[in-house]
Amino acid sequence: MTWKDIVPFKKRSVPVRRESGHPFERLHGEMDTLFEDFFRDFSMEPFEGRYAGSFSPNIDVAETDKEIKISAELPGMDEKEIEVNVNNDSITIRGEKKEEKEDKGKDYYHVERSYGSFSRTIPLPAEIESDKAQAHFKKGVLTVKIPKSAKSIESKKKIEIKTE
Repeated sequence: MTWKDIVPFKKRSVPVRRESGHPFERLHGEMDTLFEDFFRDFSMEPFEGRYAGSFSPNIDVAETDKEIKISAELPGMDEKEIEVNVNNDSITIRGEKKEEKEDKGKDYYHVERSYGSFSRTIPLPAEIESDKAQAHFKKGVLTVKIPKSAKSIESKKKIEIKTE
């Protein structure tokens, strides 16, 4: 029997970093790493293809004893550009905006186009009466109120807390 058979742990290898190449190539690699680490936490939305043309509006969901209220911030949109669908267990809010600005002058021609769309589906926490849902749009804020069903309101039960 040898000493290696008695010891419960094995010798681990330690990775060794070997720097090869020209010093300027190493500097170039370190600068690339520095910029990648710096910009990792920033959103580069306009430059990333998978996010181009989409956005996600801020949405607040509040629940009271009688209803569920959903507010969505949609600045610069019209009610014609927004679609709201409610079913028994979720609500979907969709929107699409297409905007084009054109400016012609004597020595110039300027065109700006912007497109954006979104779709948010929010699960609803209680049984609702979807046929009585109401939506209002004012100053860029969409507010949807959905009343809870009578069964959902009645099923609420207060639980007594006991001390020991």
